[in-house]
Amino acid sequence: MAKISMIERENKRKKLTKKYNDKRNSIKKSIKQTLDFKEKIKLQEDLQKLPRNSSPYRIRNRCWMTGRSRGFYRDFGLSRHVFREMSHECLLPGVTKSSW
Repeated sequence: MAKISMIERENKRKKLTKKYNDKRNSIKKSIKQTLDFKEKIKLQEDLQKLPRNSSPYRIRNRCWMTGRSRGFYRDFGLSRHVFREMSHECLLPGVTKSSW
């Protein structure tokens, strides 16, 4: 189980990403369209004034059950430990243990 503070930090990042998504996209679009170098620098500074945690690249995938960030299976939203337990209990449809 992950620390509650880490999970809450991730939730805060997700909220900030949603809040600043439109502003960030509009600044990036105007940077690509502008040909003036000084204007591009000014727009880059505006982009850097946004909070760091509002960037979508800072969001870390976490297991929805335990909050574990490592060994994450994106298709199921689970960490490897929980995935294994749930698949053994036949709680994941279509997942079978392989044997050869």
